[in-house]
Amino acid sequence: MLDLSRLRALHAVSVHGSVAGAAAALGYTASAVSQQITKLERETRTTLLERRGRGVALTEEAIHLASTAQRLLAIVEQAETVLEQRRGQPTGRLSIAAFASAARGLLPGVLARLGREHPALDARLTEVDPHLSVDLVAKGVVDLAVAHDWDITPLPAPEGVAQALIGDDRCDLLVPQGHALAGRDAVRREELAEERWVCQPPGTVCHDWLVRTLRAAGCEPDIRHQAEENHTQLALVAAGLGVAMIPRLGRGPLPPGVVAVRLDPVPVRRLYALWRTEAARRPAIIAAVSALQGAAEALRKAG
Repeated sequence: MLDLSRLRALHAVSVHGSVAGAAAALGYTASAVSQQITKLERETRTTLLERRGRGVALTEEAIHLASTAQRLLAIVEQAETVLEQRRGQPTGRLSIAAFASAARGLLPGVLARLGREHPALDARLTEVDPHLSVDLVAKGVVDLAVAHDWDITPLPAPEGVAQALIGDDRCDLLVPQGHALAGRDAVRREELAEERWVCQPPGTVCHDWLVRTLRAAGCEPDIRHQAEENHTQLALVAAGLGVAMIPRLGRGPLPPGVVAVRLDPVPVRRLYALWRTEAARRPAIIAAVSALQGAAEALRKAG
């Protein structure tokens, strides 16, 4: 009889591509995941992982077993959903993935509310890039994801994944104090052709959005500095090294030396909750989505 927890560990390694990534997603240590895989290899009398440089790769047998594990985990989720529905209360573990600024600006209050109102629910947060979160939901690695898209880059939802709008997040142009645009009421995108930019690295949603937005306005952005953290970008702007477009969610108070200027039209990103359609009636999903929407509405009213 194959052990489900060991199959879950193998499935997580297949999705994240490494033992360390699987451990972070499951909330285990890397050694615990490795032990689960080793035990599964003994049970199946099959080599499942092969060393590739500093990492590991799944064997053909492991790929087949991980695919089977995904289907089995989906069946288990259905059974757990039915039991939770019959209890009528959110219970069990709820794994949530969120992009960085939502994890900082939205989830702390949501997790605290869920803990107060539903003490039998074990909600856990993992910070991930929004590019990855949808796939993690689709593959059953996480139960719920908070992701975003921009006005020019809609968020795709694959078959089997449902989504609900949480709210909107507006973006400002941030410039150094004393910059020529610092005293303006509003700036159009076409006026930004000669600026030096600070933004996230290529391959991230915000980087791709910035490049596409400025190119659509006839500008090729001169990107001088790249940093993943908003606070690092703000520090670079404060030092006079460039300008940035940074959303308000999770941004916090602007540091000295940085001025926010309204863009015309205002760039808006939409925030979504995503979950597997099979779990749509799970009380934990319903409670979490409601809490997310309530938190986003509170932030909107607070400005």
